[in-house]
Formats: sequence, structure tokens, C-alpha cells
Amino acid sequence: MSEEKKTELPELELLEAELERERYKKRYRSVLRSTAFSLVVVAAVAVLIAMLLLPVLQISGTSMTDSLQDEDIVVALNSSGYKTGDIIAFYYNNNILVKRVIASAGDWVDIDEEGNVYINEELLEEPYVTDKALGDCNITLPYQVPEGRCFVMGDHRATSIDSRNTAVGCVSNDMVIGRILLRVWPLEAFGVVN
Repeated sequence: MSEEKKTELPELELLEAELERERYKKRYRSVLRSTAFSLVVVAAVAVLIAMLLLPVLQISGTSMTDSLQDEDIVVALNSSGYKTGDIIAFYYNNNILVKRVIASAGDWVDIDEEGNVYINEELLEEPYVTDKALGDCNITLPYQVPEGRCFVMGDHRATSIDSRNTAVGCVSNDMVIGRILLRVWPLEAFGVVN
């Protein structure tokens, strides 16, 4: 027999090492795919929660000073349950406004020249207002809040355009995004919004 090239078989240890490398690559790809899928699902759920249940909003303007400042970032709770004194966010002409609920459907609202607010002929206690003012009011007072709506006002009464003006009017329930719960920015003012 002539001597032909002999093919050498690799040693058993080399085969086992190569097999282990291939198994490792397969496990690595599987873990990477699983992690990427989990991150996409978590991000989608976070976006849905932020959009539907807990919208995050940035305050723009001074109509809610002293309660909220320009550029504060707040979290709202998407719910239909709000009462007098709650701060709500609502849609108005492709914008989002933030104001305080003063009266609900059926209530009578009256405001005197000094800016004192009366609901059903009782003075409304408003510790959150520092400077009372009648403001930009072009509605006939006393005013009855229509069914399915609420009467809102900004805390900075002299500058706020709100339900006292027919340009905004009363807010219908389907326009409400939610009740402002929490200020998250700036960090030194982090906390529940009253």
C-alpha cells in the first residue's frame, strides 16, 4: 500500500471544547433574544400605562402659580372621579390645560369684585389662592354649571383664562385627561399636589 495522506482525526478534548463553544453561542443568542423581547414588552407596557392610566405632563405658564410652577413635570391619574379643589388636566383646542375644579354640574357659581368665590351661596375656602381677583370674566354671574361639566379656575386668578371666560367655558367630562396627583420635577419639589 502506498502511503497516502492520512487524515488525522482531532483529539477528543478538542472536539468537546468545540462542541461546548457552539453550545455557548446558541445559549448566548437565546438569552439575547429573550432579553430584547422582554425589554420591548416592558417598554410597550410602560408607554401604555403612561398614555392611558398615568399621563405625564409638563406645566407651561403661570395660571396655576403658587400650586404649580412653569416647567414643573406632573403625573395625572386618568379617572372620572374628581371633586371641588382637585387640580385636573383637560384638552382645550389641541392643548392641555391644567386648572382647579371649583364647582360641579348643577352648582351655582358667583364671584364678587374682590375675587371671593361662592358656590351655592356659600363662600369657598381657598387656601391655595394668594391673590384673589375677578380676572377675565365675561359670563353672567351667578352662573349655573351645565350637566356633564365642571367649572374650573386657575390659582393665579388675575392671569388665568378659565371657565370665567366663554373662550374656555366649563369643561365637559370627556375632555378631562385626569386629576393631577404628583409633581416629579423639580426633584426638590417632589411630592403630592394639593
